[in-house]
Amino acid sequence: MTALDQVIKKLNNASCLARALEVSPMTVSHWRHRDKGRVPEGYLIKIFNLTGITPHELRPDIHPNPTSGIPQKLES
Repeated sequence: MTALDQVIKKLNNASCLARALEVSPMTVSHWRHRDKGRVPEGYLIKIFNLTGITPHELRPDIHPNPTSGIPQKLES
């Protein structure tokens, strides 16, 4: 299961994620299937705020450290 699948599961379904991010359900479907779970960087913090799933979990290719991509004021 990809990190994106975990996000979708936490929010109940892909349509709920799409609504929360203000994108179309087709956009989420593209991320899931065509892009193999790779969410664009601009959505990582919003997803983190919604679910607690970190930018590192979603995109370790651009956020190699567990706290990478999380604003300092949000780090625990």
